[in-house]
Amino acid sequence: MAFGRFERSSTHAPMSEINVTPLVDVMLVLLVIFIITSPLMLGAIKLDLPKAQNRPTAQASVEAVRVAIDAKGQVFLHDKAVELADLGAQLKSLAAQALSQNAAELPEIQLKADAQVPYGRVIEVMDAAQRAGLSRIGFVIESKAAPAKP
Repeated sequence: MAFGRFERSSTHAPMSEINVTPLVDVMLVLLVIFIITSPLMLGAIKLDLPKAQNRPTAQASVEAVRVAIDAKGQVFLHDKAVELADLGAQLKSLAAQALSQNAAELPEIQLKADAQVPYGRVIEVMDAAQRAGLSRIGFVIESKAAPAKP
C-alpha cells in the first residue's frame, strides 16, 4: 500500500523578512492621536484669578435675594444701594431671618452684574455672600435677540 507523501518544495522556504504593515498601521494611529491632542495641551491660558474664602454649600433655596452691580461697581440689594462692607451683614440678617422662620432652605442669591463690571468686583460680592452663609448663587443674564430674517 502506498501512502501519499508530503513533499517539501523550495517555494515554502522560511520568511526572513519582517511584515511591517501592522507596525505602520499602529504608527499612523498614534500620529493621528498626537495631532488631535497636541492643540489641547498647548491651549491653556495662565490667569491670575481672584481668591475668595469658601464655606460649605447650603441647601436649595425657595426665595431669592436680588443683588445687582452696575457699571460703576455700585452694589444694590433688592434695588437699594448698599456698601460692599455692609452687604455681608445684611445678607447674614436675611439668612438668619430665613432660619428663624423655620425655612428648610436658605435663600438663593440672584446676581445681576453689568457687562462692564470687573470680574474681581463680582468675586467680592460672591465672597460676601459665602461668608454670610448663602452659597447658592444664580447669575441673571439677558438673552440675545434672534437676528431678523430678510
